[in-house]
Amino acid sequence: MSYQPRLKEKYKSEVIASLTEKFGYKTPMSVPHIEKIVISQGIGDAVGDKKLVDSAVSDLSMIAGQKAVATISKKDISNFKLRKGMPIGTKVTLRGDQMYEFLDRLISVALPRTRDFRGVNVKGFDGRGNFNMGVKEHIIFPEIDIDKVNRIMGMDITFVTSADSDEEAKALLDAFGFPFTKK
Repeated sequence: MSYQPRLKEKYKSEVIASLTEKFGYKTPMSVPHIEKIVISQGIGDAVGDKKLVDSAVSDLSMIAGQKAVATISKKDISNFKLRKGMPIGTKVTLRGDQMYEFLDRLISVALPRTRDFRGVNVKGFDGRGNFNMGVKEHIIFPEIDIDKVNRIMGMDITFVTSADSDEEAKALLDAFGFPFTKK
């Protein structure tokens, strides 16, 4: 038998049943699921130092377990000394097993390591069932060696779900054990 991530098994065995009971879905295929997770970093000082982008790509690749790509600017902005085609950030899109592995590491290891962590704010939903959150320090992930980091950077994490509403998406992430703040 092949390996399956822990949260993928949990989705199939527990989450589908609990969400069907709560929202009354007709078939298991209509139950919302996480389609992808997008992790991105904007590097403002990359205009002056090209090595920042290379180190950010390697750090993000270690965190995600998949090769990250540098994002480039689409137009010239003279106030920021930015030219079209210059690298200004990094991103990686996770799907399938790697997505579930990253979600597991985020929930069980990385978020509890955050300083003064009281939960994730619920205000990150966009009205269409997707959730956005920010992480202030990328060193909360155990894959990053703090001694080798020359600059601590934040990142944005977007969870794209197949849910039709924010309520369904929140219930889906709650079922996975996402640590939302209590009201």
